[in-house]
Amino acid sequence: MTTVASIGTSDLARASGNGLYGSDGPLSGERGRGPRRRFHFATTSRRARNDSGLRVSNDARSDTFSFSSFASSGSSRANYRGSNASSSSFRVFSTAAIDGGETGEEIQEENNNYRFTILFLVALALLLCNADRVIMSIAGLPMSKMNGWDVKVLGLIQSSFLFGYALTPIFGGVLADEIGGARVLLGGLLIWSLATMATPLAATTKSIPFLCLCRVVMGLGEGVALPCMNNVVSRWVPKFERSRAVSICMGGFQSGSMIGLLVAPLLMSKFGIAGPFYVFGTIGVAWAAVWNVCATSYPRVNERVGKVELKFIEDGGAIVDSSNSRGGEVTVVAEKKKTPWKMLLSHPATWACVVANFVNNFGFFILLAWMPKYFNDVVKLNLATSSWFSALPWATMAVSGVFAGILADRMLSEWKVSTATTRKFIQSVGFLGPALCLLILGLKGFAITPGFALTTLTVVVGCTAFSQSGFLVNFAEIGPKYASTIHGVANTAGSIAGMVGTYVVGWILSHSVESGWTNVMYMTSAVYVVGALVWLTFMSGEQVFF
Repeated sequence: MTTVASIGTSDLARASGNGLYGSDGPLSGERGRGPRRRFHFATTSRRARNDSGLRVSNDARSDTFSFSSFASSGSSRANYRGSNASSSSFRVFSTAAIDGGETGEEIQEENNNYRFTILFLVALALLLCNADRVIMSIAGLPMSKMNGWDVKVLGLIQSSFLFGYALTPIFGGVLADEIGGARVLLGGLLIWSLATMATPLAATTKSIPFLCLCRVVMGLGEGVALPCMNNVVSRWVPKFERSRAVSICMGGFQSGSMIGLLVAPLLMSKFGIAGPFYVFGTIGVAWAAVWNVCATSYPRVNERVGKVELKFIEDGGAIVDSSNSRGGEVTVVAEKKKTPWKMLLSHPATWACVVANFVNNFGFFILLAWMPKYFNDVVKLNLATSSWFSALPWATMAVSGVFAGILADRMLSEWKVSTATTRKFIQSVGFLGPALCLLILGLKGFAITPGFALTTLTVVVGCTAFSQSGFLVNFAEIGPKYASTIHGVANTAGSIAGMVGTYVVGWILSHSVESGWTNVMYMTSAVYVVGALVWLTFMSGEQVFF
């Protein structure tokens, strides 16, 4: 069998930064045993590696070139003799075994990295998820003044979202594991988008129960979002890209906070209080139409995924659909099993993730719902300026989350740090960093400048983004088959945490604003410290559920 593949022009252009460039005509090489392999590319450096897993090195003192393939099922190594060692340049043609006589050009057309299109759409869905929920933290203040509601009523309205949000993560996670996260995410987004559009209509009735009901329904839809994200990532992304994939999706989530906080005041000034609710709700409906066309539960049943990419995804450890196949291959349909609740809930690793999500959401929802009011109360900024100040930390969160994902993947793949050590380190930054900063804000009280408050809260939010490469990835590591279910349990706990935390902050501030904010900072800091201790003690970096 001849083993042939190619690096197309676009790949060579993309790899040029690593010292690769294109040249004409293949040079053949023969291994001492096994199939004949042909290679084709050129290098200007002594060691280069392209995206397909090729590594080539040469010794300028001799005519010997060494080639290693890491993309195949087993690592192979062969020596080839070049004719121009002094120029440190040679030609190589390919790495992937091709069945049915396909040419290198055909491979290049198929390898289109479609999984990143899916990740982009998931990131956009999570952007809308957070933007829709954060609108109320901006619109809630003028809405309260218009209807004569005090801060306790506003806290009730804010927290009512979490009543619904707490009910669907487990159901959504189990359903995603059964029928696929793509389908469940579609239904959830349609529900929360329509509820978002209905919110200003409910507010005009001046009925607090009706408005709270809209917020509950919105929470029901959004409750499935993160478990579905984990399900999609576990099926569409190989293991060694998983931290970055989650950070990309969660980057959209954090960007939603920033965009919602920045755009909502602008839309309100032009279209009134209802403006941001209608605009973001309409965008959600449009997203659902695109997702329905582009996404499938598994890459294997998506015609836009080429054979090379499919092999790359499935051989990389993604969850594989055994009930579908391509090219007439015969596969065995695995019998569906009931969710092993006793096994999942009896292991400390599960509870480490549950507690981590509880702590993360406790702090996250307090910051999300009350940060504009903090800037308004403590540093005396008006609503528009408070929105801008509140948005900047979330912009930092999106960037730091991507950085954390790259760092975690590098620790695992290049620095050979164990999974447990990597997740412990990353999550410690995610919990202990905010704990320290909030303690400082509590000690400073009202004797604080806008710049200091903004800088400190930016560090708080930036550190919390590390959690998405800590416990949030760990769901798929301890139990890939049950990642959505475990995430659903954890998200329910997180919803309860957010609901309690958001309401308690409103209750504390209703008694005393000045001492209240100090107590809020101390309380939240202490919760983060407890979360870090539990995580470091009970988490696992190995697969414990099979």
